[in-house]
Amino acid sequence: MKRRQFIVTPALLSPLALHAQGFPTKPVRLVVPYPAGGATDVVARALAERLSATWGQQVIVDNKPGAGTTLAASQVARAPGDGHTLYMTTSAHTIAASIYKKIDFDPVKDFATLSLLVKVPIVLVTNPALPAKTLPELMALAKGRPNGLTFASPGNGTAQHLAGEMFKVQAQVPMTHVPYKGDAPALTDLLAGQVDTMFVTLTSVLPHLASGKLHAVALANAKRVERVPELRTFTEAGLAGFEAATWFGVLAPASLPPALRTQISEQIVKLVAEPAMHQRLVDLGGEVVNNKPAEFEAFMQAESRKWREVVRLSGASIE
Repeated sequence: MKRRQFIVTPALLSPLALHAQGFPTKPVRLVVPYPAGGATDVVARALAERLSATWGQQVIVDNKPGAGTTLAASQVARAPGDGHTLYMTTSAHTIAASIYKKIDFDPVKDFATLSLLVKVPIVLVTNPALPAKTLPELMALAKGRPNGLTFASPGNGTAQHLAGEMFKVQAQVPMTHVPYKGDAPALTDLLAGQVDTMFVTLTSVLPHLASGKLHAVALANAKRVERVPELRTFTEAGLAGFEAATWFGVLAPASLPPALRTQISEQIVKLVAEPAMHQRLVDLGGEVVNNKPAEFEAFMQAESRKWREVVRLSGASIE
């Protein structure tokens, strides 16, 4: 009996299969909603370099700062869902719908999740001159002052700002928020003793902690991180369940076909699992997650609910 041979022609392939097979057909744009040089940009460029080598097409990092990441997000949400526009964003993305009164996109529904690469916990730091070294001492000091302690942040509506608002509610201590335009000016004033404390991403203060110029009180994470294993969590320090972090994840427009979504996600996960890339994220003070689309989507939904409640309790809003 002769064995039949089947030849698969393009006409017999589904559009999704054809799309995934031919990707990418041109340079890919990886949009970053922050200026060049920051932690998000650093992670994006490391990933772009590896994706370029894997795909044989250049992956170009496109920095689009402005409006608390909503400018870039709005542009990505409306881009063609062909995989040639990707988006590296942070926790600010899931805060946007709650903190901004007017945005023209849905942070969850208008995007296809690809992978959550890494979480970078927020840490509560003080100027070493502040007479409080432990969390109970800091809380007692705040309660003993009429207006409590001041806490700096890189801006209204950031995860760092809302972490401070969440701390005020959970710890029941008075704190006065002092917003800045970015981490750099906030840290400058903290180092100079112009403000008492700051809720800040661990990445931003690692050099200052190593030099002793800042003191770390507690890490807002479920567990200690590999980069600074001696730093205790808030739960260990006396405030159970207090967790806040920024994160770096890759999204695409919601119209991205499922087959292509799976293909790109799997390639990102594979690259992030490489020892050199993994270590690079650990060195940022991060907890490498590297999950799949469904897991990332569930995480984003949970993040949206958490920050919505924090915004409600704090009354924060941005026009």
